[in-house]
Amino acid sequence: MQSTNQEKHALDPSRSLTPLRLARLSLFQGCLGCLAVIFAGMLNRIMISELAFPAILVGGGLAFEQLMAPSRVLFGNISDSWPIRGRRRTPYIWFGAAGFCLLAVASIPLIFITEGALRQGNWLPITTCSLALCLLFALYGLAISMATTPYLALVIDLTSEKDRPKAVGVIWCMLTIGIVVGAIAISITTKGLDGVADPTLLQPALQKFMFWVSTIVFIISIIACWGIEPKEASEKLAISKQSKGIGLKDAWSIITSSRQIAIFFSFLILYTLGLFLQDPILESYGAEVFNLPISKTTLLNAFWGSGTLLGLLLGGLWITPKVGKLATAKMGCWMIVISLALLIVSGITSSVNGLYGVLVIFGIAAGIATNSALSLMLDLTLPQVAGTFVGVWGLAQALSRALGKVFGGGLLDIGRLLSNPKDPFMAFSFVFSLEIIVMILAIIVLKKVSVQQFKQETSTSMDTILLSDLD
Repeated sequence: MQSTNQEKHALDPSRSLTPLRLARLSLFQGCLGCLAVIFAGMLNRIMISELAFPAILVGGGLAFEQLMAPSRVLFGNISDSWPIRGRRRTPYIWFGAAGFCLLAVASIPLIFITEGALRQGNWLPITTCSLALCLLFALYGLAISMATTPYLALVIDLTSEKDRPKAVGVIWCMLTIGIVVGAIAISITTKGLDGVADPTLLQPALQKFMFWVSTIVFIISIIACWGIEPKEASEKLAISKQSKGIGLKDAWSIITSSRQIAIFFSFLILYTLGLFLQDPILESYGAEVFNLPISKTTLLNAFWGSGTLLGLLLGGLWITPKVGKLATAKMGCWMIVISLALLIVSGITSSVNGLYGVLVIFGIAAGIATNSALSLMLDLTLPQVAGTFVGVWGLAQALSRALGKVFGGGLLDIGRLLSNPKDPFMAFSFVFSLEIIVMILAIIVLKKVSVQQFKQETSTSMDTILLSDLD
């Protein structure tokens, strides 16, 4: 019965993604990539290197965005169960986009207020401003969760099981393109800030830049989703009848009911942590070890993003179909381990071109591993509760990214304490070495994943919860 419904769903032109619709819808993901490189890249580097923020404060503040991850399950469940004017996904995407764009603009003045408090050295203003900065990033993460969870659920709603991997591949490629385009745009627009550390000069330039970026992102978000989601008929669809009532408690029951689910959940956490532990410190690595200015360190994301885009295409179109999802994931993870080792070597040689080349290799490895991991996630997503299930897997990824931001900044501070302050390379290599260990642990966990058993247990546990709701 379920497969019959999926076939009918796939044959309905009003509920499918044509190539043109898919291209337009993927623009939203590109916008997220652009904002990500601004927050995790440019602002992160400016706060640490130009404004002399403690790395643990920067990493911890940015981590609050990811600590809102449990809300993904909630927003997924809400979008499954509570349509607005006949649409379950689009209104929540737009509300979330409005929220994160407004908060992005508000982040700039708060960052410089915090800088002033740190400069004065009074503990009360420092504590107040630090808490306010963490709260802003938490609200930003809440808005991101509100937008992205229904967005991915919409993709699942509008694609058949056969077409879904291709659609997700295109969307994740657009995310990477957004990162690359954002990095290049930032590099061009911030050239005049190279060598500038005066807050009175930095703040107005960054405020103007963030205002225009946020405005453009919001407009594109509206255009990307306009008219793509069909309006529901007055009668409820079977999907809504089945999904209603699947909340945080039931979602957690699904996660803990199967050993295979727990294993894959653990893999996602370790994999994402191993991939992004360097994220909050990469641009500072370029600044302090390679003496690169702001416009050049921003380009590090462009090299990494270009490699990731290539890796996504190689993984989706060639490697994964030939060797399988699990084998591709293992290969990609081992390539990440090698790339991190090369990242350390590039710091020893202090070769800027070598750093750029390593980041391209790192990106290719990340793209190959991410494509296979996303494909595995798709196999584990049940159409009856697409929003809720997307929220569950998003929870695993977001929690590990939060840990990556906290540990990345915190481990850098520890590395500075353990090494010679005049030799920043040792502090950064300390972080990269621990990241290698985490990725190897992810590979060990991945070896215990059984896709067939995973799908069987997932379906069984979901059916049990749905049947219990009927009692």
